[in-house]
Formats: sequence, C-alpha cells, structure tokens
Amino acid sequence: MYEKSINFLLENAGPIIKYRLQKEILNNLTEANEKKLLKEIYQTPHFKLLESYIKPNGYIGIGMHSWDKFKESPLQDGEAASRLLSYYNIPKTNPIISNFVKAMRNEKILKTEFSYYNPEKTRYEERFLGLHSGFSLMVLVYTMQALLGYGDDYDDLKEFQNVSFQTFKKILSISSLDDLTKFNPNSKKKYNYPYIEEKTYFPCSYNLEMLAYTNNWKTKENLKLLINAINHLNEIMQEGNNLHIKIRNRYYSPLWALCRPIKAFSLDLMQYNYCMYRRPLTEIAMLGVGENVKIIKDSIINIKEALSKDGIIHIKFDNAYNKKRYLTMLKYSTNYSEIGLEEDYRKEIALECDLTFWAIQFLKYTEKSQTST
Repeated sequence: MYEKSINFLLENAGPIIKYRLQKEILNNLTEANEKKLLKEIYQTPHFKLLESYIKPNGYIGIGMHSWDKFKESPLQDGEAASRLLSYYNIPKTNPIISNFVKAMRNEKILKTEFSYYNPEKTRYEERFLGLHSGFSLMVLVYTMQALLGYGDDYDDLKEFQNVSFQTFKKILSISSLDDLTKFNPNSKKKYNYPYIEEKTYFPCSYNLEMLAYTNNWKTKENLKLLINAINHLNEIMQEGNNLHIKIRNRYYSPLWALCRPIKAFSLDLMQYNYCMYRRPLTEIAMLGVGENVKIIKDSIINIKEALSKDGIIHIKFDNAYNKKRYLTMLKYSTNYSEIGLEEDYRKEIALECDLTFWAIQFLKYTEKSQTST
C-alpha cells in the first residue's frame, strides 16, 4: 500500500530521505549507493555547518541545550549536533560521531565544555541532580549518546535506561499528577506551579527517547508495562497541567515533562502542535508497542486515511503565520522542534516529502508489536 508514497519520495526527496528510505524501510541500499548518498549528505549545508563546529577534542558546539546568545546558529550546540547526526542516520562508526561520544564520556573534556559561562559551570557541578525527575545535565548527555547509537554499551547509560524505565513505571502507581506534587507555600510568583521533589521519578521526553533508541531494557514484561504506563498517562494527565522540580531550595522547569496528554496524529492538529508533536509519537512507536497504545492505534488510522488519496501527506495551513512558524521549527533539529530531513522548505514539495517519509516510517515501526515475539 506504500508504493505511491515510495515512488513519490524516490522521485522528489533529497538525499537524506532517499538514504533513510532505502536503508531503513526498503532494505535495498547497496554499498555503492550508500556511499553515493552519504557523500551527498555530507555536502548538505547543515552538515557542513555542523562540521565547522567540531573542536579538536571531538566535542561539537557549545555546551548542550545551551544559551542562544553564545551561538552563531542553533547547530552550534551539543544537543542540536547530536540530533542532526542521529536524524540523518550517519553511521555510528563515522569519526565525527565516535569522537563526539568519547568527548561526552570524558569528564575533563566535559568540564572544559561547560566552563564558558558561570551558570554553566554550576550546571556542570550539579550535573547529576534531578536525574530521576527530568532536570539534569546528564539526562541530556546520556540521551544524546543513545541517539547516536551508543546507548547500550556503557554502564552509566544502562543505569539511566533503568531510571527512564522507572519513571514510566511510577505512572502506574498514581491516579493523577496531584498524587506526586506539592505547592510552595512561600511562593510570591504569579504562577505558583506544583512541584515534585528532586528524586521523584517522573517521565520527560528524554526518558522516552532513551528507551526508544536502546534495546537492553527490552523484555516482553517491560514492554507490556510501558504500554500500560503510556495508556494510563494519557488517561490521567490533564491539558492544563504544569510542573516544576524542587532541587535544593530552587524550582526549575523540567526537560519537557510528560505531564499532559500526548495527542494522536491528526492533520487538523498539525499546525497547532508544531513543536514536539510527531516526534514523541514516533519514539513511542519505536519502542515496539505496535497498536497496543491507543494514541498509536488512532494515529495509524489517521495516517492511512491521509495517505489514501495519492500516497502523499498534504497539510493546509489556516494562515501564513502558522505556516511560517511550522516551517521555521523544521529548519534546525533543535531541542523541541520536529524532525526535518529536507534542506529547503521554501518549496512546498519539501514539506510533503518530509511528512510522507515520516508517515511511512511510522507505519513501518508499528507493523509488529515486540510484545508478541
């Protein structure tokens, strides 16, 4: 049923989508064609820009999830660099990736890379605080290694896999967010958001990514638990939920805590959920849950309907502002943006290629539930 979609992508998509389509979905990428497509990818503007940010010690960019005022572009950042390399599916053996991972595992190098600004020095010194609750520098450092294909080979990362799993397991023991949160009675701020303690397990987008990009944790029992946890999370979380984390005597916003329901894919919602909408759905599908998670099952129905006419995902924006906002978020693979694999979204067909590839990729991930293997 994907023939129209695949033909459309092979005829119109750029080298990144063609490479991933043949390598991951069609499984027909010859060695010669892989070299050819990778050579084209290495010449794309964003990849060349990323190369310019590689340091002699192997680290890429400035810090991680870092301050915009220090960057020439959003790609001059450890997290953005990791995401681009992962989303382009650059082989993990590429020296750019292997050297970057070595740098992230070298305490001396990390300390140097977080010494460019006093608040970042403090952030490094306190890098393990909030590891369970979604506010920790090491949450980023560990997850980015997993995205680059190095999440299953290192004891520290295996420990964080377990932490990530426990954050979802915790959801099964509560009936609402109120079961975990407290309020600061001395707050003088206009918005006195509820908070959780530093060592309270609670899932964030990075915990989901850590599990999506690793395999050591996967057993039938663990997958079934995750299915139940994600379904339960979507049943009990409310749209208006907000959350802070108390670390020592300060309150912080977590790294995209999953304290609100995750929405199933719908063309009607695309332009209003431009930030981190398709990405968590993809990562849930990557777990191997099949159609056992309700939002995944609903997304499959909506995707197939959207593809049914001509095999292409088309999106109509209500206005020029929404369109510009959506396309701007695709330009760089940053912390909260969607995954964009085309280079020039000024062309309408580029967005159609991007969304159509995502749809086919998503359906591929959901074809088989690993709980039945």
